Amino acid sequence: MTTTITPMSRYDRRIELVKNTLRENSKLNEKDATALAAHVLHAMDHIAETVR
Repeated sequence: MTTTITPMSRYDRRIELVKNTLRENSKLNEKDATALAAHVLHAMDHIAETVR
């Protein structure tokens, strides 16, 4: 038996984490949650490290 491993970038893992959190706490569908997750991460990435 062989297992196929699909590599995920750190960015993709972060998107999945935020998307899953959004879906668990709202009624967003997967497509909308993924789009919103990308916007959330973009905003978070532009906050200065000292502020985070």
